[in-house]
Amino acid sequence: MSDETPSRPAGGRAPAPMSPPLTFLVVVDDTEEMHQALRFASVRARATGGRVAMLRVVEPPDFQHFGFVGEQMQREAREEAERLLQRLAAGVNKRSRQTPMLEVREGLLVDQILEVVADEPEISALVVAARKGKKGPGPLIAGLAGSFGARLRVPAIVIPAGLTDEEIDRFG
Repeated sequence: MSDETPSRPAGGRAPAPMSPPLTFLVVVDDTEEMHQALRFASVRARATGGRVAMLRVVEPPDFQHFGFVGEQMQREAREEAERLLQRLAAGVNKRSRQTPMLEVREGLLVDQILEVVADEPEISALVVAARKGKKGPGPLIAGLAGSFGARLRVPAIVIPAGLTDEEIDRFG
C-alpha cells in the first residue's frame, strides 16, 4: 500500500464529470436581431459540441375567424413557420456542424418558450438579442427582468445590439 495521495490536476480540483452537450434555444421571429442570436447560438454550439434548438411560435390571431377560415389561416401560418425554420436551419447546420432541433408551437410566445424549456430538459440556455434603436431592448428581453425571467429555468444570454458578425464569431 502506498502513502501517496492520488495526483490532482493543476489548481487542486478533481476533474469534473462529463456533462451533456449544451443546447441553445433561439426564438425565431421576424426581427432583424434574431439573426444575431441565431449566429451566437450556432457559434457557441460548435465551440462546445452542443446544438441549437429553434422555436417559432404562431400566435393566435387578434380576432377569431369563422370555423374553416380561421383553421385555414392557422394551418398556413404553421406551414410558413416550418418553411422558415427549414431555410434558417441550413445556415445553423453549416455554422454549428449540427442539425438543429426545430419546433413550431401555437400559442402565446412567453408561454410557449416556458413550455419548450420544461418539455426539453436538454435545453441549457435561451439566447436572445437586444433590439437596435430608441424603442428599448424588445419585449422579450424586458420580460426577462419580470415574471417571465423568474419562471425560466435556464440562463438567458442577451446579445448586445451593436455586435458585428465578426465579434460574435470570436465566441466560437
